[in-house]
Amino acid sequence: MRQRALVLAAHGTRDRQGLRLLERLTHRVARSVEAEVHLGYVDVVEPTIGDVVDRVGGYAVVVPALLARGYHVRTDLPSQLFSHERVVVADALGPAPELGVAMRDRLSEAGSGPGESVVFSAAGSSDAQALADVRTAAEHLGSLLGRALNPTYVTTEPRTRDRLSAAAGAGGNPGGVAIAPYLLAPGLFHQRLRDLPVRVVAEPLGDHPAVIDLIVRRYLTATATRPPHSERRTTCGPM
Repeated sequence: MRQRALVLAAHGTRDRQGLRLLERLTHRVARSVEAEVHLGYVDVVEPTIGDVVDRVGGYAVVVPALLARGYHVRTDLPSQLFSHERVVVADALGPAPELGVAMRDRLSEAGSGPGESVVFSAAGSSDAQALADVRTAAEHLGSLLGRALNPTYVTTEPRTRDRLSAAAGAGGNPGGVAIAPYLLAPGLFHQRLRDLPVRVVAEPLGDHPAVIDLIVRRYLTATATRPPHSERRTTCGPM
């Protein structure tokens, strides 16, 4: 029985470190699943998702390597894949609890202590569903850390830098704060966080084992619910 290829759909970046990370993530996923694994991009750089799906003959599960169910998941991907009748689109990665595990570990790896203040920081969006997903992701991390976390954003309100300024204005020390980035890979947003006057900025989620396991689970779930012999039209499923 022919196995569907796994096409990882990432948001593109012009950051070379970010591109290398996404390629490394793809290779690690390929070692964890019995299927061909390919990488494509929703935006910014090539190859596009459509190009990659064409390359594998259209018989694929597209796994959105995206952390919230915003525009790219609900509108952009279905539009790009509309003519590919045999493609299945899996659920996006976010806001799964596994991502909270990865963020907690990234904080620990960066040297954040148990009593340190943590600021949850995402890229930002004007999409209501994406914002709701980010709030859920912050709750997941907060439950692991044993504290309430409200999300902040690099590009929209409430901004991460303003949260740090508020802490300084209240007599706190923004340098003693750890930032937990809700980002998959290095790039412009992560660099902006690194430029802030804080002691700790954790690394992006990257190729953390919990991220790899989640991608594989998304693929297997989509494959099981839409068997390889199915000839259905592209669908986003319950996103």
